[in-house]
Amino acid sequence: MARLFGTDGVRGEANVTLLPEMAYRLGRAATIYFGKESGEMFESALTAGICSAGGRAMLAGIIPTPAIAYLARKHKAKAGIVISASHNPFHDNGIKFFGGDGYKLPDSVEDELEAIVHQLETDDNYPRPTAEHIGHIEYRTDLLNQYMEFVISTCKERFEGVKVVLDCANGAAYEAMPKILRHLGATVKVIHALPNGTNINDGCGSTHLESLQKAVLENGADFGIAHDGDADRCLCVDEKGQIIDGDHILVMCAMDMMKDGKLPYNTVVTTVMANIGFHQAIKKAGGRAEITKVGDRYVLENMLKNGYKIGGEQSGHIIFTDFSTTGDGLITALQVLSSLKHSGRKASDLTALMTTYPQLLVNVKVATKEGWETNEAIKKAIAAGDEELGDNGRILVRPSGTEPLIRVMAEGPDQEQLDRICHAIADVVKKEQG
Repeated sequence: MARLFGTDGVRGEANVTLLPEMAYRLGRAATIYFGKESGEMFESALTAGICSAGGRAMLAGIIPTPAIAYLARKHKAKAGIVISASHNPFHDNGIKFFGGDGYKLPDSVEDELEAIVHQLETDDNYPRPTAEHIGHIEYRTDLLNQYMEFVISTCKERFEGVKVVLDCANGAAYEAMPKILRHLGATVKVIHALPNGTNINDGCGSTHLESLQKAVLENGADFGIAHDGDADRCLCVDEKGQIIDGDHILVMCAMDMMKDGKLPYNTVVTTVMANIGFHQAIKKAGGRAEITKVGDRYVLENMLKNGYKIGGEQSGHIIFTDFSTTGDGLITALQVLSSLKHSGRKASDLTALMTTYPQLLVNVKVATKEGWETNEAIKKAIAAGDEELGDNGRILVRPSGTEPLIRVMAEGPDQEQLDRICHAIADVVKKEQG
């Protein structure tokens, strides 16, 4: 039986592979498990499941994913649950869980939750509270303000005179981030901040930076900030319209922390997706990098184990353990702006701290992700690409943790060569995996 939980919650296409019945069971399972006490459709199903097992649900409304991690910790909840499309189209939804400590659930807890869900599917013999013991729902309009106050408290700088364009991806940052930036003194031009339930990430946000780049140039802005739909990611644009991805953000902030003596062991944690240029820039600055599998949970695991303070992914998931238990796009944006303020330089000067090597990523939609690692035809295609690139580049093939995709990435000095190699491997993957 395939595992329910991927690298970032239980995900699938709404009402196709991710059903409200599953949301109900997850809500019931979460309350059964954590209660050793214990999109609207999914919210209703989850809260029904929670109440059916005697739990209390505090509904925060449209709010960034990292806010739930913070609020679960602040309010000493048993768990936090987020319904989110993340960086995907609205119909590719997901249900994410945090523990009461604000951290994503460890695999062992996910496995126990999953076992309860499967038990509910086959024979739901768990107790059902009645009368006054049935759970209840609280609608809390004050929770977003609590989170905003927390985010503001993580930033010691003021940004008067800084002109920012902010892309909210028609998602969860649409209300909080403009208010936070203006509170800190920035002049803010906001785009894509009118969520209607279906336009999240649609041609905007951290996965579609073109409109942000254009707006920065048209408005003569000093800086551009883009979040994804649930605001746990942040990518940026400098005053010339150049993209500042997660690798650049890590370099900027790590160098700032090193300068102030606040980077333990001068070490940054990143994933196998980090650009070769990132490693060169960190080494040149006198730092070092620890490398993990793709997924912010693996980055955080390494950070907590070894006492590191900053880590993240090229995609814009950045974690500052001094401030948060998970990737927080709003906190990340403020830290990048603070690094810019400390430097006294233009954003493009910080962008130039790292040279990005050509990197090509091809997403292959597949019928199944199972068994690709042992497929001989795929292994042969990858080996051929590795041999051609030699020491001048690398190939990375991996399944998406949130979508029915296998990602083929190649990196090296020659873009045309990368394109040919990547698509040759992608063609084989598509043929073999449907």
